Amino acid sequence: MRLNTLATFLSAALLATAASSAFAGEVVVSAAASLTNAFKDAAQSYEAQYPGSKVSLNFAASGVLLQQIVKGAPVDVFASADQETMDAAQKQGLVLAADRHDFVGNSLVLIVPHDSKLDIKRLDDLAQKGVTRVAIANPASVPVGRYSEGALRKVNLWDSVQPKAISTQNVRQSLDYVARGEVDAGFVYGTDAAIVKDKVKVVLEIPLDTPVTYPIATIKGSANAAEAKRFVSYLQTAQAQAILAKYGFKKP
Repeated sequence: MRLNTLATFLSAALLATAASSAFAGEVVVSAAASLTNAFKDAAQSYEAQYPGSKVSLNFAASGVLLQQIVKGAPVDVFASADQETMDAAQKQGLVLAADRHDFVGNSLVLIVPHDSKLDIKRLDDLAQKGVTRVAIANPASVPVGRYSEGALRKVNLWDSVQPKAISTQNVRQSLDYVARGEVDAGFVYGTDAAIVKDKVKVVLEIPLDTPVTYPIATIKGSANAAEAKRFVSYLQTAQAQAILAKYGFKKP
């Protein structure tokens, strides 16, 4: 009886070990630049919870990440800062639609250098002569740029502000320009502004017709599909959501 019990116990232990090993490995995650700080913490937490796993992170503008995937970059998970880019990935058959989830939300804000003397409180203040440089991410490839352009067009300000635009490659570059005082104002996400509160001021949270939500999905044909799905699922857990909330991300 004891031998049978021991054998059963050992078999269960071996199965558990095998299941863990099936997941263990490296998962490559391409994520929107605005997720940089939060995902670094989330990846460390994930690796601590699942010993043997490794999360490699690649950050850039969502559109740039999509083009990397199109060209065959070895990616397992894609996290975009907007639905439009993920829709494009899905239409091209690059991600598994069944694994797609909205996992966080954000806000669009207008920021100025912390020591700014300009009177900027509303969007139409950007049209004043004293404002000459406004950081706006490239709308063609960066979601925050599209949100910014849409907000300005809604109040008929795009034509007057666009000539002042300093085009950036991603939201973090816009943040850096404002933080260093190289521009008079800039459009970023609320989570980005919160990182450098001592260097920038949020003067306006901009209402949007389409809320800022972040979808995530596993890549079709991922070399480590099991690990990729587990990481996507992990981001839905209370533990991961608490990490994201710490950086100002909202529930979608």
